[in-house]
Amino acid sequence: MVRSFVTESRLLHPRHHGGHARIAGPTHRRASRLDHPSHPGRRVAEAIDRYSGRRLTQLALKRSPLVFVRPFELRKAEREHFDLDDAEWRIPRPNMKMKEQHIVPLSRQAIEIVRELLATPVDSRFLFPALGHPEKPLCENTLNKALRTLGYSSDDMTAQGFRSLASTLLNELGWPPDAIERQLAHVEENETRGAYNYAEHLPLRRKMMQFWSDYLDGLRANAHRRRIEPLLLGVEPSVTAVKADSSSTLAPATNDGG
Repeated sequence: MVRSFVTESRLLHPRHHGGHARIAGPTHRRASRLDHPSHPGRRVAEAIDRYSGRRLTQLALKRSPLVFVRPFELRKAEREHFDLDDAEWRIPRPNMKMKEQHIVPLSRQAIEIVRELLATPVDSRFLFPALGHPEKPLCENTLNKALRTLGYSSDDMTAQGFRSLASTLLNELGWPPDAIERQLAHVEENETRGAYNYAEHLPLRRKMMQFWSDYLDGLRANAHRRRIEPLLLGVEPSVTAVKADSSSTLAPATNDGG
């Protein structure tokens, strides 16, 4: 059973996960409230669990909010870049938008997904190979098409939107902006290549990423408990999509686009 907001926000607060003692509490209680009907992303997490298309596409959807990298960085993830012993995904410069190495600390939930993917017998260097073309990564529009299948329009949710969702809520929950920005791989305009430190705030980022995965689990559990159809920011998905989902007639694997 989901705790009250006051109890939940105290237990989910960064200082209870070993974060900085100076971190303030949530600045906008409404946005952080697990049981609020219009909580951003509250029901999209549950909707992803009900996606019945290609398993690899569902795992990509599940992993997107846990790591909140850019969609093309997720699609081009390579198996050899994961170190599960150290719970890290090290993305090399060529695979990053800003052409700087990036470290993604992996939560327990993220590691579980990666383990399943690595155990899948496929002749591909990519973690998410394209359907029928293992030498290529997942197609560009696959995740957005899957979200459309779940009833979310491009105004409701996109694959890129997982980054905004994480940034907004982590800031509102009191995590240090510098750690959030570094985890988003944002590079300041006046930050030279030599000055960029991809490992900056890494211990705190590890705690933040585990907190975030646990927080999303809380959103999913709360949405399931209330049994309300998935929506984002109070916008109902189309009736057609809801009926399709409830009858398990979502787009088949061959229509995933990659």
